[in-house]
Amino acid sequence: MSLPQPCPTTSPPAEPLDLAAAAALEGVRGANPLVGAVITGPEGYVLAVGRHRGRGTAHAEVDAIAAWHAARAQDPAVAAIDAADCTLHVTLEPCDHTGTTGPCSQAILDAGLGAVRYAVADATGAEGGGAARLTRHGVRVTGPTGHAASAALTQRWRHVRDAGRPWVTAHLAQSLDGQAAADDGTSQWITGPASRAHAHEVRARVDAIVVGTGTVTADDPRLTARDAAGADLTVQPVPVVQGYRDLPAGAALADRADLIHVRSHDPHAVLAALAARPGPWPHGGSRPGHVLIEGGPHVLGAWLAAGLVDEMFAYTAPLLLGAGLPAVAGLPVGTLADGLRWALDPSEGGPVRLLGEDVLTHLAPTTKD
Repeated sequence: MSLPQPCPTTSPPAEPLDLAAAAALEGVRGANPLVGAVITGPEGYVLAVGRHRGRGTAHAEVDAIAAWHAARAQDPAVAAIDAADCTLHVTLEPCDHTGTTGPCSQAILDAGLGAVRYAVADATGAEGGGAARLTRHGVRVTGPTGHAASAALTQRWRHVRDAGRPWVTAHLAQSLDGQAAADDGTSQWITGPASRAHAHEVRARVDAIVVGTGTVTADDPRLTARDAAGADLTVQPVPVVQGYRDLPAGAALADRADLIHVRSHDPHAVLAALAARPGPWPHGGSRPGHVLIEGGPHVLGAWLAAGLVDEMFAYTAPLLLGAGLPAVAGLPVGTLADGLRWALDPSEGGPVRLLGEDVLTHLAPTTKD
């Protein structure tokens, strides 16, 4: 999407939180929530827009403040507006704790913004409290406003956080007729380089990658996150193998000191093993915030059947394989009405896009009517 550039002559939007929510959808889902922020002047004109781009990056409030400072440096009209007369509109209550980044409440105070308006409260544990601190320091705070689009941004993330488990992403690479491998078991590569590059972008932001013993036997994966040139990144996810069989002799994962082998087909056993592993995890913290399921078909089916997949990236190649190995297996579906229905996810560049010759579909779980 194209967002308006900071400009005090832009007509004020009917609702700045609508713009903030749209900006938030340009971010990525995972351990952190999607958040967007907008700074307006005293007449309601939009001066800056920010969004959170994923764990370890600037929070939306800090991103908006940085854009506002850049606008002030470039435009005398923006620079002439008193910060105390400006309002920060944010889809989620500003944080008041130090994690991989500093507290947004302090960044707002340092910027001298006079008012904050937030849509959704985040008062659970150390991750909340920003509104109270801002109020104590004289900032005019309004919220929560109950803005529906802002609440929808974090609904799944809040459910995962309340359940005390990591965010779970699933990858599904398939042919047009839904096969993950040909009849002889060959599967490298169904999808093209652009799809694999995107898959590595997702790998780079997760704490652990889960595959089954069948995938290890068939493909001998390394489960590393690699850059565009194929080099391993500095921060690597923890490899997790799910299943009862031993790893084949000489398997690439057999020499990984951080390998977790869970001898079970139950996804809950994997979550328990991840929870029991002492931290820190690759991206910091004492527990994994984001887990990626890369299959094979029975592993993916087990996680889907358990209702533990929070988003899915389906990579579909323009290829027909006929008889082969289905991309998902073992779902308890006997009739159409029992099917697991999914919805298009508008975040991270849109729900459907081309990756080379492949089609990527970004999906979110939904409930039946």
